[in-house]
Amino acid sequence: MTRLVLASGSRWRRQLLDRLEIPYAWQSPDIDETPHPDETPTALVHRLALTKAQTLAEAWPDHLIIGSDQVALFEGEILGKPADEAAARRQLARFSGHRVRFLTGLALVDTRRGQHRVTHERYDVVFRDLDEGEIARYVEREKPLECAGSFRMEGLGIALFEKLEGDDPNTLIGLPLIRLCALLREAGLDPLKA
Repeated sequence: MTRLVLASGSRWRRQLLDRLEIPYAWQSPDIDETPHPDETPTALVHRLALTKAQTLAEAWPDHLIIGSDQVALFEGEILGKPADEAAARRQLARFSGHRVRFLTGLALVDTRRGQHRVTHERYDVVFRDLDEGEIARYVEREKPLECAGSFRMEGLGIALFEKLEGDDPNTLIGLPLIRLCALLREAGLDPLKA
């Protein structure tokens, strides 16, 4: 029986979760992701990850539901997904030669027990000095419009970086698997025994 549900329509998150080899269902939650006034980035990713999972709770009783959300932070500003290729090029030009922090919120809702856990992981990316041509070619080839920060680390985006810093590189893709495995074990679903 499938006990696990991923509250996401992201194919990247599904590809990551596939690595755990646990049967799961997935459903894309429909939530408003607009930050609240004066909401900190940490509070935002916690709220959105939990809201995504809780939105599906009624439809999935007796399940563990995973919610995740990510924001990029640069110079104190929360950055979302670029609206178009021009916005992606502008974002990457701003990042050239700088550090960008990513916060990924992770929630696990246990609908059988009426419990939940929420946490987050941080991951930093240091961009190389990039010229306009590199940025334009990258955006044209990868079209990273559904990605906070305008890049895909799991693709050609790796060529944009000088250095990556954090505990779990999966965090940057949008689903911190090391922390998720710990939460699943706490909830009684050990990936190595499933």
